[in-house]
Amino acid sequence: MGSFLAQHGSEIGTLTLEHLWLTGSAMLIAALLGIPTGILLTRYPGWAKPVLGVANILQTIPSLAMFGFLLPLPWLGESAARIAILALVAYALLPILRNTYAGIHGIDPAISDVAKAIGMSSLQRLVKVELPLSASFILAGLRTATVICVGIATIAVHLSRGCVGGQSAGAGWRLACGGPGLGGRRVVGPGGAMGAGSGFGAGMIRGERRRSGRLTGGQPGSSQLFPPTALLLSAFLLTALSLAGCSPPRPDHPVIGAKNFTEQVVLGELLAQEIEAKTRLKVERRFYLAGSYIAQQALAAGRIDAYVEYTGTALTAILKQPVDKDPVSSLSTVTRLYRERYAVEVAPALGFENTFAMVVRGADAQRLSLRTLSEAVPYAPQWRLGVGYEFEERPDGLRGLSAAYGLKFDGSPRTMDLGLLYRALNSNQVDIVAGNSTDGPIQAFGLAVLADDRHYFPPYQAVPLVREEALRRWPAMRAAFEALAGKVSAEEMRAMNEAVDGEHRDPAVVVREFRSRKGL
Repeated sequence: MGSFLAQHGSEIGTLTLEHLWLTGSAMLIAALLGIPTGILLTRYPGWAKPVLGVANILQTIPSLAMFGFLLPLPWLGESAARIAILALVAYALLPILRNTYAGIHGIDPAISDVAKAIGMSSLQRLVKVELPLSASFILAGLRTATVICVGIATIAVHLSRGCVGGQSAGAGWRLACGGPGLGGRRVVGPGGAMGAGSGFGAGMIRGERRRSGRLTGGQPGSSQLFPPTALLLSAFLLTALSLAGCSPPRPDHPVIGAKNFTEQVVLGELLAQEIEAKTRLKVERRFYLAGSYIAQQALAAGRIDAYVEYTGTALTAILKQPVDKDPVSSLSTVTRLYRERYAVEVAPALGFENTFAMVVRGADAQRLSLRTLSEAVPYAPQWRLGVGYEFEERPDGLRGLSAAYGLKFDGSPRTMDLGLLYRALNSNQVDIVAGNSTDGPIQAFGLAVLADDRHYFPPYQAVPLVREEALRRWPAMRAAFEALAGKVSAEEMRAMNEAVDGEHRDPAVVVREFRSRKGL
C-alpha cells in the first residue's frame, strides 16, 4: 500500500482535485438552476407536476447511458468536462427542485397572509419569511444532490481526462470501469467516492443542525457560513434579481380585512357584502389577520382598504394615546389622528360597543356570589388566567387592569388564540379569561361576566376604518358605510357570533340573513 501511494500519489491527488472540481461546479450550477426554479413553481403550481416529472425521468437514466446520450450533442464539442458537468447537473436537479418546492409550498398559509398584511412585497416575503422557514428542506435537498454527484463523478473524473474525447469511446468506458492498466485505481475510485460522499454528507448534516440550533451548545440561526450556505446565498441572489419588481399590482377592486376572531370575520363579511351591493364590485376578503397591529399595518400599507376597529383599541394600542373614558372625545381623537397620520377615514359607528370582559364559569360565580371584578380579587391568586395574544401587552390590558384592581393570578397568564379561550375555560384548563362582551360562547356556555365596577376599560365602539384613497377610487363605498351606521346592536352582534361559533354556520350566510332582516 505504501509503495502504491508513493508511485501514484501525484495521480491520486490530481484525480481527487478533478473529482472535487466537477462536483462543486455541477452543484453550483444545479443550485443556481434548481432553487430559483423551485421557487417559481410555488408561484405557478400548475407547472410543478410536469417540471418535477421531467427531473424525475432524468434521475432514472443510468449514469453510463446518460454520458452516452450526451456524446453526440454537437454544441458540447469534444469537451469531456462539459459533458461530465452537464450529466451531474441533470442528476442533482431533482432533489434540489423537489425540496425547494416542498419546503416553501408547505409553509402555513397563515404566515404568508400575515406577511402580505403587513405590506411585504413578493421579494420581501421570499427573503425574510419563506426562505428562512424552508432552509432546512433546501439544505437537505442540497445534501442529497451533493452525495449523488460525488458518487457519479467517480465515472466523470475518468471521462474528463480525455477518454470521451479520445479515439475510442469504448476505450473510455473500459477505462472508466477500471480496465487494464489502471492498477489500483479501481480501488481508489470507489474508496475515494465513499470517503468524499461521507465527508460531504456529514458536513452538510452538521450544517443543517447548526442552522437549526440542534448541536450541543449551538445557537439557533447561527451566522457561521459553510459551503452549502454559500451555495444557497448565490442561488438566492439570482432569485432575488429575477424576482425584483415582481410585487403584485394594486388590485382593481376593494379589499376588506378582518382580525382573527369570529366577530371580526362577521363584521368583515358585513362590510364586504354591503360594498358589493352598493358598488357592484367584487370585494376581496382578507380575513384572519393576526391582531390589531397586523391589521393596522395592512391598512397603512394599502394591502387592505378597510376593516372594523374598536375606538379604545385604536386610541391606546394603535395611536398610543392615554386612556379616555369619554366615548365622544375618544371617537373625536381617533377620527382626527387617523386622518392626520394615515389618511384613513373613520366611518360612522356600527351601533354597538365590544369592551373587554373578564369571564368566569357560571357555576363559580354563583358558588362564590361574584358579580364584579372587585369581589373577585380575593379569589384571583387561586385562578389561572387565559388571555389573547394582545391583552397581556396592551396599555389598556392586563397590566393596567391588575394595577387598577390589585389583581394577582396563579402563575403567568396562558396566552392563546381568542377562539380557544372559552373552550379552555369550559374544560377547566383556566379559571378566568379576558374575553369580549359580545362573544357568543358567554351565553352558550352559561358563563358569567364580572362587571368592570371601577370603569377601567375605555369605550370600544365598533367603527369601520377606510383608506381615503379607496373612497376616492370607489366613491360608492361611502354609501355602504353610511347604510350600516347604527345598524348593529350588542345583542345582534352576540347572536351572530353564536350562530357562527355555536351553531357552526357559514359567516356569509349569517350576515346575508342579518342584512335581509335590516332591509339592506
